[in-house]
Amino acid sequence: MLDVARTHAHAVDADGRFPHEAIAALRESGLLGLTLPTEVGGLGAGPRELVEVISQLAGACGSTSMIYLMHVSASMPVAAAPPAGMPALLEDLASGRSLASLAFSEAGSRSHFWTPVSRATSTSDGMHISAKKSWVTSAGHADVYIISTGTADAETVDLFAVPADSPGLSVDRPWSGMGLRGNSSSPMTIDMDSSEGFRLGTAGSGFGLMMSSVLPWFNLGNSAVSIGLSRAAVDAAVRHTVGTRLEHLDQSLSALPTIRAQLAKMSIDLANASAYLDRAAGRVADPQEDTPLFVLGSKASSNDAALRITDAAMRVCGGAAFSEHLQIDRYFRDARAGHVMAPTSDVLYEFYGRAITGRPLFDAPETVAAPAAQTRDTASTGAAA
Repeated sequence: MLDVARTHAHAVDADGRFPHEAIAALRESGLLGLTLPTEVGGLGAGPRELVEVISQLAGACGSTSMIYLMHVSASMPVAAAPPAGMPALLEDLASGRSLASLAFSEAGSRSHFWTPVSRATSTSDGMHISAKKSWVTSAGHADVYIISTGTADAETVDLFAVPADSPGLSVDRPWSGMGLRGNSSSPMTIDMDSSEGFRLGTAGSGFGLMMSSVLPWFNLGNSAVSIGLSRAAVDAAVRHTVGTRLEHLDQSLSALPTIRAQLAKMSIDLANASAYLDRAAGRVADPQEDTPLFVLGSKASSNDAALRITDAAMRVCGGAAFSEHLQIDRYFRDARAGHVMAPTSDVLYEFYGRAITGRPLFDAPETVAAPAAQTRDTASTGAAA
């Protein structure tokens, strides 16, 4: 599966196309069910296994790793609160028959994905969902989307599992981005009638599912994407500087003290970020009082490390990196996505600062938000679900 992803990664990036070959290999591998319970055909693995798989996949193809991460992040709330009207959904997600994705972000609330401005409305036959989603990974390619919207007749949030072939679901325009060019993160429009059978959990339970069953897994997985891209950049930089010679000096690039110093800083930065992420994964697997801090800090730490490391790799390798044959330019561009992907690094630092200074994570009167203590509890107890 890694070989397939690596083989097609350059074409996926250059052409901005969905990595069909790698996703087909993932479906066959059983890894789409990595974190799902064995009772439904999953592998029952935990946070550390997820981090390992995603970081390796990111080193092969960043776009494929993000598509995979969104599938896992969308699958976990389904496992926590399966929709009554879709009894076979978990088995389909675990087996690879269905690829899932999240449809949370909206232009009206930007990176504050937990507060959708869209709202379901009650109808005589059930409800109607009308929403404009700004970024949906695997848009047009996923088999099912986990969609957030405001609850009908209440100031809370609901999550719905919506099959891709539902009438009223459409992709607004093709995806074109600086990095992760193959993950098809297009905006989507939802204008459809729905039923209670598609809802995850009870009415108004969407925020809790976001915090307990989506955020811990997404943050760890997103961190792992950054680590995988960083490791690939370090390895490429070392190979190039060791293998490339300055003929007039009869020595390799790595013989220059300035080059070696930069390689050392990159490697230490990677080791530090990797160690922090490993500890965060351990905290999610075995929740402790400080687990929420690690959930918040892991993504910010890894995303920022990836910015530094890939920037240094570009500088160390110079013109060779600026061209495409080392692929360091791809790691550099892909690494920039995590920093601005909700929850953004700046938002996570703000939340972390609030937590350590005893402030609630969300300012009142945030009607869809839980108090800080409740948020801390759900983040820690739900993380290992």
